[in-house]
Formats: sequence, C-alpha cells, structure tokens
Amino acid sequence: MMIKTLCVFCGSSMGREPYYAETARGLAGMLLANEIALVYGGANVGLMAILADTMLAKGGKVTGLMPTSLVEREVAHKHLTEMHIVGGMQERKALMADLSDAFIALPGAYGTLDELFEVLTWNQLGIINKPIGLLNIHGYFDPLIRMLDHAVAERFLRPEHREMLLIDDDPESLLEKLSSYQPVTAEKWIERLKQGDI
Repeated sequence: MMIKTLCVFCGSSMGREPYYAETARGLAGMLLANEIALVYGGANVGLMAILADTMLAKGGKVTGLMPTSLVEREVAHKHLTEMHIVGGMQERKALMADLSDAFIALPGAYGTLDELFEVLTWNQLGIINKPIGLLNIHGYFDPLIRMLDHAVAERFLRPEHREMLLIDDDPESLLEKLSSYQPVTAEKWIERLKQGDI
C-alpha cells in the first residue's frame, strides 16, 4: 500500500540513552525521503519534539493533535504545519486514526502503549485495517513482545492477530513492512462459549 501519512506514537521524554533520539531522527529522515507526512501527539518535548523538529527543519509536513488540557500546560508545539486541538484523549486517538495510513510506535510509556493497543484492538475488530509497526530500538520492547507471545501460547490472542504488529529495529525495514502489509481476516474470538457454559 502507498503510505502518504504516518502516525507515530512515542514518548514525551528523551529516554536514558542517546540512541532513542538518534533513531527518532533517522525515522524522520526516512519519512522526508519518502515524502510521507507525520501525524503525532503535538508536543514540544521528548522524542515527540525530536520527530517534529527534524521534519519541520527540512520542510516536512507535520500535523499535531492535542487535548485542550495539555495545551493549557504549555507542552504544545507552536510551529507545526497543522495543529488540531481536541476535547479529550479518545477524540485525539480517533482523529489520529482517521488522518493516518499507518502507525509506528517508538519507545514511550503509558500514553504510547495506550495509543498502540487502541489501534491494534481496532484492527483486530475490523474497525480499521491499517498497518501498525513497533520500532524496537535496542530491544526496548522485548518484554512487551514476550508478553504478546505468551498471550498467544495461553490462547488469549490469535497468532494471526499477533502478526498484525509488525516489528523491526530499523526504520527503513519497518517502513517496507508497513507498505507491504496485508490485512488480517481472522475472527477475533478464539472460541465461543457453548450453550450452558455460563
């Protein structure tokens, strides 16, 4: 598929090691080279700012989405191509999904994981059918990947739905995987309760 707009979920912190910021800059460079616009959370701090500033410095298009409550805390980026101020987090995530052809998660914490699992769940339920990638910088997401594999082994997650999450440690390779993604068609429910089981 042709990706024209990519949504990136990532931390509002820089992380402990410099390679997080370096990889975020590398991802921004890949987007610029492929003329892909960026959609992100709209902040001027952390990896979010690294992505946006790298794109903007070289003429890239950057769209931010931020709830009013965070704008009031003065963390909104003031120089984006476009900024959407929304009422709350759910509205923010829904608009991110509407505006984007694909998604990538970089290292982050609760907010990043919340956004990642929201779009994964929407894909699983067929609400959207868009590629989702995990940029696993220096193994940051290894524990999460093991948890998802454990969920498959324990029959809480279908293998087909586990494969919806495309994983790589290289931005260029991950972008290629997103571009060649084929939507999963498996039913969400591993088994349905038989009559009398409740």
